[in-house]
Amino acid sequence: MDKLARKYLRARKIPSTACSGCGLGQCHKALVKALADLDYEVDDIIWGTSIGCSGRQTFATWNGDNFAGTHGRVYPIARGLRIAMPDDMKIILTVGDGDAFGIGFNHVLHSARTNTQMTVLVCDNLGYQSTGGQFGWTTPPGIVTDSSPYGMSEPNWVQPDMDVLKILKEAGATFLARHVSMDGAALVETLKKAVQNNGFSLVHTVFPCTTNFAKNALGSRNAVNIFNWIKDRAAPLGEETEDTIWRTGVYHDASNSRPEFSQALKKQVSDIQRRFQDEGSH
Repeated sequence: MDKLARKYLRARKIPSTACSGCGLGQCHKALVKALADLDYEVDDIIWGTSIGCSGRQTFATWNGDNFAGTHGRVYPIARGLRIAMPDDMKIILTVGDGDAFGIGFNHVLHSARTNTQMTVLVCDNLGYQSTGGQFGWTTPPGIVTDSSPYGMSEPNWVQPDMDVLKILKEAGATFLARHVSMDGAALVETLKKAVQNNGFSLVHTVFPCTTNFAKNALGSRNAVNIFNWIKDRAAPLGEETEDTIWRTGVYHDASNSRPEFSQALKKQVSDIQRRFQDEGSH
């Protein structure tokens, strides 16, 4: 167990219970590394999780306060919790693509609208892998899955002309980025920026599923194949090729440009209380 795991994670959850070759650990390691680089302690963070592979593997792994909100409900729980927390604490959420862009999408939009402080790391394994490998909101076109044996034919949320990050920007999010889990140091740096934003941040990160996605899409559970397949189809913004599916980097950074939800609400309450006190004194 390395020093970051010893400091931030619960020993009984190490090593991960994820499938052999799963890239989810890369996402989590990058986030923990970002928190370490920013000198956050365990008590500075409240970590929320959702359902699916991402939520199940992260739940109760953080060596501090945790909560879970399955089926897209982690966001309203986080908004309520934010009101009760000290301003200098941070909320971190690790969720899957379904919880972010499917069943939980309406709650994500309202969290962005209100600019509630939370850093949402969307760990995207490109479909419903924990239930057998059906296609989902971000499955690339033409990919064979359990529910698309002739190739996924529906539009998805990462097309340049219909990118979900554009929707979130219009909804009011103040920090948005996309990476693949193999981005390593670049992903860590992006997560550091996301965490430091006093508002709503979301970092969409694609990671390899060896068990279901690789089996169906590539015909092999060989981890090297699926890691290279994703890496070869990712490129930094401005360096895209015709094969690029995932354009990586910071899409939108308006950090600290809008009032944060809980702080604005507390100020409003304080102003109302003061007004009634002033009226009562006359």
